[in-house]
Amino acid sequence: MGLGSLTRTRLIRRSGLYGSKPLGPADQPDFVNAVAGLLTELEVDSLFGELRALERALGREPPRLRWGPRRIDLDLLLYGALVRQTDALTLPHPGIGARNFVLRPLADVAPDLEVPGLGRVGTLAEAASPEGLWRLSG
Repeated sequence: MGLGSLTRTRLIRRSGLYGSKPLGPADQPDFVNAVAGLLTELEVDSLFGELRALERALGREPPRLRWGPRRIDLDLLLYGALVRQTDALTLPHPGIGARNFVLRPLADVAPDLEVPGLGRVGTLAEAASPEGLWRLSG
C-alpha cells in the first residue's frame, strides 16, 4: 500500500530520502522527508481525499500537537499550476518556498517546475539553507 496504489494515479518519480530536525517541538524524533511526482486523472479534491485515506490506512492518528510527531504525513504540494485556498487545502502548499525539507527533495523530482507566484523549484532549492537537513538515500 502506497502512493502507487492510489485510484487512477501513477507514481512517476520519487526523490531520495532526507532527514530533518522537527519544525515544531524539538523533543521529538527527526523526520524523514521525500517528494513524489504523480500523474493522475483525479480532480484535486479527490486526490487530496485519497491522500488522507492513505494516511489513515498507514496508521496516522489525529494530531495531538500541531507539528508534533506523527507516523505519516502526506502533503499535496502542487497540483499543476492551480492556485487555491480553502479551509481544507491551500495550493501551492503554504511554506513551500521557505522549507528546505520540501524544496531539496522536490528539486530531485522536478527542478524545472514552476511554483506559481514563487519561481522555479531548482532556483528556490539552491537559495534554501541546508541547515538541519541531510540526505539519507538516493
